[in-house]
Amino acid sequence: MSGSAHRFGPRGLRRGAALTLVFGCALATAAATGSLPQEPDPGTGPQTRAVSSTVAPVDRDEIEDAAAEAEADGKSVKDAAEEVVSRSGDRWGAVYDQREYEEFEQALDGTYTGIGLSARRTARGDVTVSRVQAGGPADRAGIRAGDLLRTLDGRAVGKRPVAEVVALLRGDGTGAAEGSRVRLGLVRDGRSWTETLERARLTTEAVTVRRLGAEPASAVLIKVAAFTKGAGADVRDAVRDAPDGAGILLDLRANSGGLVAEAVVAASAFLDGGLVATYDVRGDQHALYADPGGDTDRPVVVLVDGGTMSAAELLTGALQDRGRAVTVGSPTFGKGSVQMPSKLPGGSVAELTVGHYRTPGGRNVDGRGITPDLVVRERAQQRAETVLSGLGGGS
Repeated sequence: MSGSAHRFGPRGLRRGAALTLVFGCALATAAATGSLPQEPDPGTGPQTRAVSSTVAPVDRDEIEDAAAEAEADGKSVKDAAEEVVSRSGDRWGAVYDQREYEEFEQALDGTYTGIGLSARRTARGDVTVSRVQAGGPADRAGIRAGDLLRTLDGRAVGKRPVAEVVALLRGDGTGAAEGSRVRLGLVRDGRSWTETLERARLTTEAVTVRRLGAEPASAVLIKVAAFTKGAGADVRDAVRDAPDGAGILLDLRANSGGLVAEAVVAASAFLDGGLVATYDVRGDQHALYADPGGDTDRPVVVLVDGGTMSAAELLTGALQDRGRAVTVGSPTFGKGSVQMPSKLPGGSVAELTVGHYRTPGGRNVDGRGITPDLVVRERAQQRAETVLSGLGGGS
C-alpha cells in the first residue's frame, strides 16, 4: 500500500503532525447497531473515510473559529461547531464530543460497550433480536434471536428507529458506561418478561470463516462484518488456509465499512499488487496499492447488498474492476466521499467532507454505489454459491 494510512469510517484525528482523514462509513449508526465501523493505523500519515455527499466543502477555519469563540464565551463548543456544519449543507459533516469519539476509536479496535445483541425491525413493525453475541450479557441471560423487544428502561420501543434502539441499549449519549444497567421488556412465544442486564466491554468478531460443504475442496465462505483493526489480516489468513482448489465466497453484505488500510490488506489477499483505489483531498490526488503476492488463481465471488458501504465498496470496486471476482447481490450503498477530522477545543472532533475516492477503473462510487455483475434480490447467497461452483470453486 502507499505510504499513508487511511480509514473508511470512523473518526480520524490529528495525532501530533499526522493528518487523519476518514474514508467513510456511518460509524455512529454502525457502532450503535453492532455492525462495527472502520479505520486505519494511527500516526502513520493521512487516514481517510468515505461518505456520500456532493456539497461545497466547509471552511475548516470557520468551524475552528466558531468553536474557539464559543469556548471563550463559556458556551458549548459542540453546539457552535454543529451550527456551522448544519449551515454548510454537508450531509455527512458531523461533530462529536470527546466521549463519542473515544467510543468510535474503541469500535475501530473491535470493542464496544453494550449487552451483546443486534436488533432489526420485522415486516410487522416489531423490533426483534436478530443476533446474540456468545458469552455477552444478553447471551448469559438467556435472550435468543427472535425474541421481541417491547420496552427499554420502562419506555416502549414503539416506532423508534432500530439504530436508536440499539444506541440506547449501548447507552450512547446517556453517559452509561461499563457496569451500568439497562432493563429490557421482552416477549417470546406469547410470554412476557423483564430482564435487567449490566453493560460490559465486548469484542466483536469482524471476520468469520466456514466451509460450504463436506468435500475436501468445498468452497470457503468468508463473512466480513466490518473492517476493524486486524480484519484485513484475518481475510488474508483465511484465503491462505483455504484448501487447494476451493473457491472463496466473500460476503460483504451489511458491512458498513471500516479502516481503509484493512480493506487494502484484504484486497491484497486476492491481487498481486496494483491499484486498489484513488482518492482526492482538496484537489490533491492519492492512490492506494495492493501488496504483491496475493492468490490470483482461485475463483472468487463477492456478495453485496444495500448495506455494503465505504471501505467495503472500495474492496468490491477493486476486485470487480481488476477482473478478480464476480460480484453478486443488490447495488451497494454509495458512500464514496472523503472527510477530514479536526480536533476542536475541549476534545470535540469535527468531520468535514473534502473529496472523493474512485475505483481502479475511475468510477465515482459516491451517491451511486456499485452495481453487481449479477443483480439478485432474493436468495442471493444461494445464487452466489451457484456462480462460484460454475467457476470451478467447489460447492
